[in-house]
Amino acid sequence: MGHQDLDSRVHDRVALEEISLYAEVLSAVAISERPLTLEELDQALGLRSSAGH
Repeated sequence: MGHQDLDSRVHDRVALEEISLYAEVLSAVAISERPLTLEELDQALGLRSSAGH
């Protein structure tokens, strides 16, 4: 669900971004058969690893 689909009365961008990030992590966890590594969590959140991969 994108931000454009949300009720226009909801306008707390910080909260919406946190919800979006949480949803990304939950999606990654749901398809994994084991606990995620820190690198996999970073990938789910769209972050780069510290090694620059």
